[in-house]
Amino acid sequence: MTTSPEQERPEGEHEVKGLAFRDEGEAEQEAPPPPAVTARRVTWQQLTVLPALLVALLLATWLWFAQADLDPISENALSDGQVSKALWQHVELTVISTFFVLIIAIPLGVLLTRKAFRKATPVAMAVANMGQATPAIGLLALLVIWLGTGTKAALIGITVYAVLPVLANTIAGLKANDPTLLEAARGIGMSPLGVLSRVEMPLAVPLILAGVRTALVLNVGTATLATFGGGGGLGVLITTGITTQRMPVLVLGSILTVSLALLVDWLASLAELLLRPRGLEVGT
Repeated sequence: MTTSPEQERPEGEHEVKGLAFRDEGEAEQEAPPPPAVTARRVTWQQLTVLPALLVALLLATWLWFAQADLDPISENALSDGQVSKALWQHVELTVISTFFVLIIAIPLGVLLTRKAFRKATPVAMAVANMGQATPAIGLLALLVIWLGTGTKAALIGITVYAVLPVLANTIAGLKANDPTLLEAARGIGMSPLGVLSRVEMPLAVPLILAGVRTALVLNVGTATLATFGGGGGLGVLITTGITTQRMPVLVLGSILTVSLALLVDWLASLAELLLRPRGLEVGT
């Protein structure tokens, strides 16, 4: 039994005056586009490795203190909730100083990238560089002489010391934006505020968050010096351990400070990944 040419043709193909044609709609249905691959923002390693290390470090420290033979001076330095009080004071200093860094550095960085204020950028950067170039303990001493001892002087010193990374990264992130994208946004009728909030800031988010992450870690470290101005914090344990030559007190204060710095850096790294605009991610 023989088959005609019409029966041998694949589905969707027709013959018109001896020429073969295929329906476009059916051809597109036969070859659908591959599904887009969405990149995972946070991996399980990023979520678990550092917290597991911190838990192991703190557990080892607790086991060491459980079997350590503390003398009365060490017990007095660590009793009556003084460790938890110092830790909470340190967290407060870090959070409050970071809040002031953000509300000062980011708006100032945006302002200095506007056309009317660009000439003031070198002056502002010079002042910020002076704030960080000054030794932290020296800056704190000057503030204590001016304002007296207490939390106020410590907060101002920590804030001034951490402004530079956020300010510099905000300016760099906004200046790195592609001018053609900004011109296109203005061309479709967006206002200057709309261009800033919907185009410029989202594109600058990765650099700004990197600066915030640096400032957070700086604040944790600088807050240990608050004890010299009467601001409290984990620096109290460190200085007590040094002055009384009690290694357990010094080790506990140092380990808690390092653990807090690593925890803050880990949380900032997660925020950096989650807050990054999806359009800037490779593979989305």
